[in-house]
Amino acid sequence: MHPVNNINCHLLFLHLHVKIFSAAQIRQWDAYTIRNTPILSIDLMENAAAACCNWLTTRFGTQKKFTAFCGTGNNGGDGLAIARLLISKGCPVHTYIINHGSPAPDFTTNLERLQAITTAISFISTEDQLPVAETGTVIIEAIFGTGISRPVTGIHAAAIDHINKADGKVIAIDMPAGLYADKSSLGNTIVKAAHTISFGCYKLAFLMAENEPFTGEVQILDIGLSKNFAAAESTAYEYTEKKDISPMVLPRNKQSHKGNFGKALIAGGSTGKMGAMVLSAGACLRSGVGLLTVAVPAHGDNILQIAVPEAMTITAIPEAALLQQFTAIGAGPGWGTSATTQEALKNILEQFRQPLVLDADALNCLALNKNWLSKLPVNSILTPHPKEFDRLFGSSNNDFDRLQLAIQNAMQFNIVIVLKGHYTAVVVPDGHLHFNSTGNPGMATGGSGDVLTGIITGLLAQGYSSKDAAVLGVYLHGLAGDCAAIDCTQQGMKAGDIIHHLGAAWRSIINNQ
Repeated sequence: MHPVNNINCHLLFLHLHVKIFSAAQIRQWDAYTIRNTPILSIDLMENAAAACCNWLTTRFGTQKKFTAFCGTGNNGGDGLAIARLLISKGCPVHTYIINHGSPAPDFTTNLERLQAITTAISFISTEDQLPVAETGTVIIEAIFGTGISRPVTGIHAAAIDHINKADGKVIAIDMPAGLYADKSSLGNTIVKAAHTISFGCYKLAFLMAENEPFTGEVQILDIGLSKNFAAAESTAYEYTEKKDISPMVLPRNKQSHKGNFGKALIAGGSTGKMGAMVLSAGACLRSGVGLLTVAVPAHGDNILQIAVPEAMTITAIPEAALLQQFTAIGAGPGWGTSATTQEALKNILEQFRQPLVLDADALNCLALNKNWLSKLPVNSILTPHPKEFDRLFGSSNNDFDRLQLAIQNAMQFNIVIVLKGHYTAVVVPDGHLHFNSTGNPGMATGGSGDVLTGIITGLLAQGYSSKDAAVLGVYLHGLAGDCAAIDCTQQGMKAGDIIHHLGAAWRSIINNQ
């Protein structure tokens, strides 16, 4: 395997605003911009339309036929302005207006502007007025935007069903119609977009796995919203970019030795699952830890000695006095949930008072003994996937409820919860949540979580705070996966490839490339 060209790694994810605002905050952001900068609401709408038009023509060219479906609110006004700008570039566009409800002033202005240059405008009041779908048309959906707060019914629902059945690529403007910005939309009638073009910042809905069938690929465009508002407005949700990560990296003194970079212990492994410990140990070493010891069953000792010669091995959890030599302990990869394993975890919880990193079977052992949650050292890091989370803290009806439950438990037990997914969420004890921007579907493979455990344990051992170890660890893990995808393809990746590309990921972060 040849090293990936690290200068390309950072191109795989979007550079977005760090903060994630609610629909109400976004309305305030619009209003603040209009009130405090020399721009009218109609001109802000024109900015949004111009940005969308540029994106559409760059992606599809000017020969493609476009069909626009517009509501009568501000989102519909966006759609009308986009249609007009596309026509001005020579694109064939037919616009359909769902004629329901009182039109917004900026919608009316943009309708007049569109009527001045084209007659290809139709008004839809009943289902039989919906057009016959044309093959290969690019469909622009601008019906509701972020303003919706209840399920779609009537002609709007019929229009959404019609769009979803059409043989064309659907581009949703701001939000797919029928999708709520800040709460679960399960059961709603929702546009299934191939792409969603939104403005200013990510919406919380875009980061929920349950909504991916509707949002498709999300593109955030800068339309000139006030940076002063974004800087001053508070939110519990943030989106981690490289510019947030690079300053976290602790510098290395030229006179340093291995003792300066921590002593980590990782416990795990069982018959048939020693590979999990090999992966976790290898990743921990690539995280920059000074010394690593792995605690594995006796039959796994030779495996670890051969596979990871840089690590030391022991075959039992040390007594309390010896545990204190370690600056961080991780547990769980391939560990199993036997009575012996549960007792070993209990001993660690009772004897080691520094933050722990618990994953996989360590979490399953906790789920079997939920009264042990109160024994967790302050700022311990738990890294569950959704099913492990549900076993530990209870099931949820949807992704939004699970997120709130994670915040509640992080605050209650004073721990960091790394809720794994495409946009892994790092929930910290003060209730703030950091969504990760790196990673790709190629990382959905056995052992990837064990790699993350090793990375976070290694960072914690080096002296990073629990929050920084989790946020940096998740970002680094995803970036190494993105680098591996360049080299190996998403289909050809395995967990070990993430470890092999950690060096390239580190270089990209350190050089801020």
